[in-house]
Amino acid sequence: MIVRQFTSRGVTSHLCARFNETQNRQVMARPSSDLAAFREVFSKAKHVAILTGAGVSAESGVPTFRGEGGFWRKWQAQDLANPGAFSQNPSRVWEFYHYRREVMLTKSPNSAHVAIAECEARLQKQGRRVTVITQNIDELHRRAGSTNVLEIHGSLFKTRCMSCGHVGVNHKSPICAALEGKGAPDPNTSDAQIPPHDLPRCEQGGCSGLLRPNVVWFGETLDSDILTRVEEELDLCDLCLVVGTSSIVYPAAMFAPQVAARGIPVAEFNMEETPATMRFRFHFQGPCGTTLPPALARHNNEP
Repeated sequence: MIVRQFTSRGVTSHLCARFNETQNRQVMARPSSDLAAFREVFSKAKHVAILTGAGVSAESGVPTFRGEGGFWRKWQAQDLANPGAFSQNPSRVWEFYHYRREVMLTKSPNSAHVAIAECEARLQKQGRRVTVITQNIDELHRRAGSTNVLEIHGSLFKTRCMSCGHVGVNHKSPICAALEGKGAPDPNTSDAQIPPHDLPRCEQGGCSGLLRPNVVWFGETLDSDILTRVEEELDLCDLCLVVGTSSIVYPAAMFAPQVAARGIPVAEFNMEETPATMRFRFHFQGPCGTTLPPALARHNNEP
């Protein structure tokens, strides 16, 4: 695979063109929506890779900050989720992420998250493997019970020190005293303008460096170790599910088509067709929380 040559939110033009040319040469029949046929394939799979995106979390009421109306105050996510924005105004960026953290603490995994977690636990007892590869940063898969999770864009509940580089889990609410009650999304709300020394600081060995959310921002490259593990899982899988993702954000958009190009069955579960739909063997349209549970339920032949 060539995923490590890509940035998190974009792709170099010549590589993107080469990948699209490869896709265009592949002519496939329209994907099936036959649940029984999918269940038969699923019953024989030993190594299942499940790629998930914002559509899964949206069913839990998680705001996506994409498309029309996808603003926090007067900014869209890309205006704040980048290194330049944090360097110029760390207070504003931390207000944005503090708001997102606090919202997430009020949300719960939905039936799609639960179905995936239950599937992983059940198949593990049978010597079969399920790996979740998610673009989401909300940790809802982990809260649902999934343990084999690769978070390619990081997590809202981890921080990284700008000075010493330490990455730590942080579920504090609020994450620091100065952010308590801050982060209202109302466009008429004024910036809190919190001094940098009052923002989240590193507590490792007296470092006290400024912390940032440990998420992959626009313009940053994905963690090479995570991508190596993703490549390994996709190379090994004998069934791939694409759940609640638009298939337009690179490099994740090319994961499933690459698997499909090897002849591995790929099943897409989404509210609508995506640019990659015609590359896949199965497509199930509708809310993931409705379509996924019956697809992953215990098979009659399972112990």
